[in-house]
Amino acid sequence: MMRFALALAVLAGMAVGAEAEIVVATGGSVRVLDRMTGVVSDYDLAPGQEQPVGKLKVRLDECRYPSDQPTGEAYAHLTISDASQLDPIFKGWMVASSPALSALDHPRYDVWVLHCDVPVSAEPAPADTTTSGKGSGG
Repeated sequence: MMRFALALAVLAGMAVGAEAEIVVATGGSVRVLDRMTGVVSDYDLAPGQEQPVGKLKVRLDECRYPSDQPTGEAYAHLTISDASQLDPIFKGWMVASSPALSALDHPRYDVWVLHCDVPVSAEPAPADTTTSGKGSGG
């Protein structure tokens, strides 16, 4: 409960000072660490899509990002189920920049959100690294 209140406070603080619109993405990426094997796997998921991971099923319910930082932040609502339990073992929002804020508490797996899918037009343009002037000398 305390974690949930803290997550709401952080998200509210971001929204109060932010003038950017929050955009719902067409999908997102999550990373899963199997602590027993050391294997790290990344999964690209569409909203509603489930990814089996061992006895777990990771479902991306929704992914959101601020319009002024499309590649810099992500908020994903995940539902994570364990085959041995009826109720989900995690259901809530994860924040890419603060994965420990609302984390899955599982003895074998760590799951966190990496980013939301953003349209190419929303991504910042690469910096121009060419020089337009000629070298001095001569």
